[in-house]
Amino acid sequence: MAQPRNDGLITAIDIGSSKISALIARADDQGELEVLGTGQRESRGVRRGYIADMEATESAIRDAVEMAETTARTNIDHVWVSFSAGGLVSDVAQVEVDLGGVQIEQNDIDELLRQGRRSLNPEGRMVLHAQPTLYTLDGLNGVKNPLGLHADKLGVEIHVIAAEPSPVRNLALCVRSAHLGVKSIVASPIATGVSCLSEEDREMGIALVEMGAGVTNVSLFAGGLLVGLTSLPMGCADITDDIASAFNIRRAQAERLKCVHGSAQNSPRDNHEMLEIGSPEEVADGADPPRISRAQLIQVIRQRLDHWMDAVAKALTELGYVGPVGRQVVLTGGGAELRGIADYAQGVLGRSVRVGRPRTLAGLPDAHSGPAFATLVGLAQVAATNPAELRPFAAEQTVHRPQPMGLVGKMIAAFKNGY
Repeated sequence: MAQPRNDGLITAIDIGSSKISALIARADDQGELEVLGTGQRESRGVRRGYIADMEATESAIRDAVEMAETTARTNIDHVWVSFSAGGLVSDVAQVEVDLGGVQIEQNDIDELLRQGRRSLNPEGRMVLHAQPTLYTLDGLNGVKNPLGLHADKLGVEIHVIAAEPSPVRNLALCVRSAHLGVKSIVASPIATGVSCLSEEDREMGIALVEMGAGVTNVSLFAGGLLVGLTSLPMGCADITDDIASAFNIRRAQAERLKCVHGSAQNSPRDNHEMLEIGSPEEVADGADPPRISRAQLIQVIRQRLDHWMDAVAKALTELGYVGPVGRQVVLTGGGAELRGIADYAQGVLGRSVRVGRPRTLAGLPDAHSGPAFATLVGLAQVAATNPAELRPFAAEQTVHRPQPMGLVGKMIAAFKNGY
């Protein structure tokens, strides 16, 4: 029998292009998380991180959560959800107020944060995160807690991450249609960074590449913050499609070939290792199943990887991750489980590359401890810390887009600019 609903539980749902996974956990007295149950279903309604089929996505969410509830022997009603679609932007907003040299009180900090909230201008996007990070005192940076100090001017840096509003609202609608409340929607790079990167990594500077099924998020961390990110509409599902097309097989067979025999690195024995690619029905009929060499399979994989890593390298350059600071890259997501991917990426990118795995949680199954579940585990860790946010809940925000100006509007604007 399931236990009654427990508001002390943390439930995370990672909605990706290939799978939808759920995790139920509880924090102990020391704040350490213990996993009580997990669930997973194939994602059939998500394309490149965007909701394409509301009914199919809702059904998969419900099934994944029910599986986790059965394992945890409990029921949940509110969840934390990840958002991994493209269009994410990151920025740091700065706000400063005059104090006249008085001692800083909590009311001064609260008023500063209220001004920071009013100053947010996402330019038609929806704010997912607006977190106060470090304070400034008369231009001195890096102050964690200014309470009780004296200053003429008190400032704060606010880390803002925003997204296009429609995909966020569609995501929230799918979850609510599955009869679940949404506590918060968390940008995937934030959750994955918490799970895979140490505090020192985020302080010193590091690049995180989330190799998802349909979307690749390239994000930079420095000074403890996510300082830049870009999304690429490509992922490891493209490799599966290439294999299916090259050898005229079903996607399920292609996925198995990729996972079991695929690799990013060549070896001399690959030409001699033969792989059966026929379906079980063909073997049952007595026909000789078609075969390919492992070298042929790796050649198809490498062709897609070359294009994929070239796009990642270009994204890192455009984000300014070059020179002495651009030395470390962490790969995570389902694509990071491909055999030999770290060595291959290191050769292409010319940087130190490692595969990022989520931090181990008590009770976390081995099947959910790989890089493909880094976002899910990180999402639960973000929920446990429940960081302060200066923005309203994302799905309830009213977004005002700037209206395009006609000819008269442009003439008036030009006149005002001239005077």
